[in-house]
Amino acid sequence: MSAPTSHRLLADRTVLVTAAAGTGIGYATAERCAQEGARIAISDRHERRLAEAAERLTELTGVEPVAVTCDVTDETQVRRMFDTVLERFGHLDVLVNNAGLGGTATVAEMTDEQWHGVLDVTLTGTFRCTRAALRHMMPRGSGVIVNNASVIGWRAQEGQAHYAAAKAGVMALTRCSALEAAKSGVRVNAVSPSLVMHPHLAKVTTPELLTELAEREAFGRPAEPWEVANVIVFLASDYASYLVGEVISVSSQHP
Repeated sequence: MSAPTSHRLLADRTVLVTAAAGTGIGYATAERCAQEGARIAISDRHERRLAEAAERLTELTGVEPVAVTCDVTDETQVRRMFDTVLERFGHLDVLVNNAGLGGTATVAEMTDEQWHGVLDVTLTGTFRCTRAALRHMMPRGSGVIVNNASVIGWRAQEGQAHYAAAKAGVMALTRCSALEAAKSGVRVNAVSPSLVMHPHLAKVTTPELLTELAEREAFGRPAEPWEVANVIVFLASDYASYLVGEVISVSSQHP
């Protein structure tokens, strides 16, 4: 399978995707948005990988992105990222909050540092970027925010209490901020993927667990990153004009 043909769903829109370096959902989303006609800004805290992603994106789509190094746990860096994007493009139409951090530890053995590390990137980082985007979008009376949640926010999995709590928090943040923003014409929604295959996942997960998780899926396989990116593009587009505060499951694993 391959990504569908472009329908210019995001023509002339400005899109910022956080944590877009590498080969996961973030990069796939930036690529799909560029293919759909958007102007692209990407961020990541890994400077070298971010530069490589920007170069690859330019080669594959012909769209040269604005690349901004940003650690979403640092409010100063978040503000600088938005300032850079606004200085370059003048406004921001779509924010995709993709930054997240995982890990495995049981509650009994988890340290405060492990808990706060995952929560600060995955939930509080999403909050910081959402806040910055809303302060720009709400006065303009338009804009879209799409958050990357996870099926883990709905279902239990051993060793994932911190990540599950963070992703459940992203879902709640999505719903509450959506109600606050809707009156200004800004839409906030989220996607909830389950198993998405990319090289980094294979490095941090055992083959046995990947096989077990894949067998739970209706198609018997993981999703490709671009398959999740397609749903993000939909939510960012005018086709989702009446969707507000929704968390769309990109998975057969329902709550």
